[in-house]
Amino acid sequence: MSTAAPRPAAQDRLWTVDEHLEDILATVRPLEPIELQLPDAQGCVLVEDVTVPVSLPPFDNSSMDGYAVRVADVAGASEDFPAALEVVGDVAAGQAAELLHVGPGQAARIMTGAPLPPGAETVVPVEWTDGGLGEGPVDGMRARSLAPEQATGHVRVYRPAEARAHVREKGSDVKAGDRALEAGTVLGPPQIALLAAIGRGTVRVRPRPRVVVLSTGSELVPPGEELRSGQIYDSNSFALTAAARDAGAIAYRVGAVADDADTLRSTIEDQLVRADLVVTTGGVSVGAYDVVKEALSHVGDEDEAGSGIEFRRLAMQPGKPQGFGSIGPDHTPLLALPGNPVSSYVSFELFARPAIRTLMGLQDVHRPTTRATLTTDKALTSPQGRRQFLRAAYAEGTVRPVGGAGSHLVAALAHADALIVVPEDVESVEPGAEVEVVLLG
Repeated sequence: MSTAAPRPAAQDRLWTVDEHLEDILATVRPLEPIELQLPDAQGCVLVEDVTVPVSLPPFDNSSMDGYAVRVADVAGASEDFPAALEVVGDVAAGQAAELLHVGPGQAARIMTGAPLPPGAETVVPVEWTDGGLGEGPVDGMRARSLAPEQATGHVRVYRPAEARAHVREKGSDVKAGDRALEAGTVLGPPQIALLAAIGRGTVRVRPRPRVVVLSTGSELVPPGEELRSGQIYDSNSFALTAAARDAGAIAYRVGAVADDADTLRSTIEDQLVRADLVVTTGGVSVGAYDVVKEALSHVGDEDEAGSGIEFRRLAMQPGKPQGFGSIGPDHTPLLALPGNPVSSYVSFELFARPAIRTLMGLQDVHRPTTRATLTTDKALTSPQGRRQFLRAAYAEGTVRPVGGAGSHLVAALAHADALIVVPEDVESVEPGAEVEVVLLG
């Protein structure tokens, strides 16, 4: 799950964003691989290449409802001079093709997906025939033509067909021995479909990480309840639970915990049984009621060797106060994020998301970045010595700020799909300047 590492004193220095992230990623380890049934493997990461055991499709088969024929027998066929062929039987999907043989002047009625019978070289769509009814071209396999007594007889073909027309060739999708999927692939619906198609019922993967998210604060009320004086709705736990799922995790949201250190620590310890990562939000600053610091600053005591949570000041805005470490007998990693909604979400994107992707076993754990032209009415200001992350909207090589700089502005966050990154040594960015952008969507 994770391994504990010796930690330098954190309280007496200002950490950079990169130092904090490097410490997290050096501590968090990918989860151990397990064998899962296909329905349970969705969203997981393959740990080994998957080789195709049998070609797909495994035999030549028809892509149309029609008639399997020899090319020479329908050459020159037209509506005025149709080719009249003897129907020797039906070939349905799932039926062995060897039961029939198509010889000169013969045809076999064939359904979509059915194997091409020996002797046949091509498939004529039923719409190019009279369907064996003798009444001119038809628009499909009709009920009468599908009756058992109509499996033999004669069919008139009104158009010629080239060799292998409307035939899906054996191995045209993938061939036996090909590599179907590479290690490191995230299994989505198309990948699950391919695994099933080549006969794989189980697959070896790293499981999706289980992430427990909880907010702290006596002022927090669940959405749907009535607000009283001094209370606000708990949005952070919902936002971060959704963000954890978006990152690929199985996420569990815990109701907001009041500002009581013993209750918080007990709640977290109760959640460790279902956690590969714990994310808290709020209570990490320097206030009198910063309960996360009070509850977790001393968890690395003698009964839990190697564990401990460090609280740090980072050279960033928003999100200066941060906490990171491990807790419990399995040294479960814990990220303590600030409580202001924007600070919390930005911190999750920068630190918790990469941790989740690392637990999954992915190589590329970061959001994509790009360069874009800043479109704004006036210069952006940024505190000297801090790396600033501004909510923004990105479109076609340009980016514009969304909302103000306040870390409580949730509405602006809802309209942002990117973060503008202003480096530590830059205090002003003029309109039209090229800036670094983190793409969130």
